[in-house]
Amino acid sequence: MKTTYEICVVHGDGIGPEVGKATVRALEAAFGDTSPLHFSEHPAGAQHFLEAGESFPGETFEACRAADAILHGAAGMPGVVHPDGTEAGLDFTLTLRGKLDLYANVRPIKLLPGVRSPLRDAGAIDYVIVRENSEGLYAARGAGTLLRGEVAVDPLVQTRKGIERIVRFAFELARTRGGAPRDGRRRVTCCDKANVLRSYAFFRSVFDEIAAQYPDVEAEHVLIDAMTVHLINRPSHYDVIVTENMFGDIISDLGAATIGGMGMSPSAELGDGNGFFQASHGSAPDIAGKGIANPYGTVLASALMLNWLGRRHADARLVEAADRIEAAVNFALADEMALSRDLGGTAGSEEITDILCARLRGRA
Repeated sequence: MKTTYEICVVHGDGIGPEVGKATVRALEAAFGDTSPLHFSEHPAGAQHFLEAGESFPGETFEACRAADAILHGAAGMPGVVHPDGTEAGLDFTLTLRGKLDLYANVRPIKLLPGVRSPLRDAGAIDYVIVRENSEGLYAARGAGTLLRGEVAVDPLVQTRKGIERIVRFAFELARTRGGAPRDGRRRVTCCDKANVLRSYAFFRSVFDEIAAQYPDVEAEHVLIDAMTVHLINRPSHYDVIVTENMFGDIISDLGAATIGGMGMSPSAELGDGNGFFQASHGSAPDIAGKGIANPYGTVLASALMLNWLGRRHADARLVEAADRIEAAVNFALADEMALSRDLGGTAGSEEITDILCARLRGRA
């Protein structure tokens, strides 16, 4: 167990500083004067690109690499792009994924009390999408080919090493959970397009090899097009879903829409040595500075961060604080006065943060 933990905070763009600062306040309230967390702020993103001509300074990268965990607000601004048309703000997250080998993108999809799902009679929704984060179609970013303005090619990359480690990660995660809400069974679902593409058939074959090593966890396959239907019609069937990079990106946004939107969707990007935590939403520049941004997703991401750090370092203080942050969020959401505008309420960012902090300090 460590005495202190260095948390590198990068607020980023748009509503990033608002939700980031709200989350730091909640973390400080969770620990009080005896906090083991030390926060240091560093610049990156589209706004920094406009100001300094670079979106991800080397000093910020070194701070991220050396930190115990990285907490991020949001990245990107409309029209702020590199000469090749790619978004300047995305350099931060994509570079971290590659250089720190953050191969497991973990996206919990959980419907919390007080939040209305757009699904009629959805029942309990509580599953995790484990997205391979270093390969797949997105591995081609910056490495594809554009021929004479007529033909564009981006390769989809799947390696045995990459598939094995993400599938094993998914099964190990399933062992820590209570199973799918519908039947209580621990289950890992492989989401692919194995009936059409050789790369996904390979993913499935390696999945089956690893699944055989976990007889205590049920294994199944679902094609990506069918999955988009099942996540609407029977979300309570799922426990852990493992899939390729792009497919994971798409279905995690779909899943978020069923639990109140992107503002309720935390994300953890994990490697063997580093962890990066943020909400799944974008920078929402249209509401930046208005005080109405939903901080819940980033606050929940900080709970993921504490859980990961606490288990990694056998520090019960952090795991207990993560549980209290989740409980404070549940408490706030159960009160209709603490619903943000995207959830159909009227509460602003500061009001929500005040309620969370009061609860965490034992005053509510």
